[in-house]
Amino acid sequence: MTRAAAAVAVPVLAVLVGAVPAQAQTVASGSLSFSGDEGDYISGGGSYAYSTAAKDRLTVNASEDGNHVSVSVSAFNSDWWTVDLAAPSGTALTAGTYDGATRWPFQGANAPGLSLDGNGRGCNTLTGTFAVQNVVFGPHGYVQTLDATFEQHCEGGTAAARGEVHIANPPAPAELGIGLKVATDGTASTLNGNAYLHGTVECTAAAQVTLSGTTTQVKHNVIIRGNYSVPVACKPGAPVPWKATVVPTGTTPFQKGKAEVVTQATALDPNYNTNVSVDDTSVVTLVKS
Repeated sequence: MTRAAAAVAVPVLAVLVGAVPAQAQTVASGSLSFSGDEGDYISGGGSYAYSTAAKDRLTVNASEDGNHVSVSVSAFNSDWWTVDLAAPSGTALTAGTYDGATRWPFQGANAPGLSLDGNGRGCNTLTGTFAVQNVVFGPHGYVQTLDATFEQHCEGGTAAARGEVHIANPPAPAELGIGLKVATDGTASTLNGNAYLHGTVECTAAAQVTLSGTTTQVKHNVIIRGNYSVPVACKPGAPVPWKATVVPTGTTPFQKGKAEVVTQATALDPNYNTNVSVDDTSVVTLVKS
């Protein structure tokens, strides 16, 4: 197919933002192509073809639940197009044919959603159908594979735009894993009343982990409590030691004896831009120091 010049364009109507990952995923290998009948508003009756092999930039977004996929093209010749495919609400896209599609994201709960727009052109209303031949998702809306065809009619017209999209990415990276250990021994300073804790953190990828927690001790019917927060530069391969100082919030110092330590380790997954956290509740025996 050849790239046809677009007819005079009008602004696309604003659309709602769907539930997609924070970052668009760059497509390693893929293509988007479509053509239209004479009188089809989107294509202007022309044919268009874009691919990563032709140095066109393709990105893909998907919702966490796999319900919706959006593929965008930023072409070498400055064209820009987006195609959205969505299964009926509450279901994930799978291989199959989706008839009765209407404009995404305004389709009814039981209807699939579809939209092809770009170069300043979009449908106010549309009807159509699309077929998914293959789709493979990873965590957090990662799209590994997508092969689909679609047909779209603007404003109830008979003229149609018909096309196909193909996405091939490497297998999804593993999600960040965090292992947290709070040592069961600690110290209570007789000098300043602080408690001193330690432990280790493990992670499956390099990440900045924030440890935050609360230490609680009861002595002579008095509750002694303090909070702490400490950053840990975690690297995979071996446990990384950490230490924390807990300053009591009141005037009663931490003392020799058992204390409950509640800790949360949180880090940003570098692959999926999502927060990962693990929790730990341990009983720590404090000794005088």
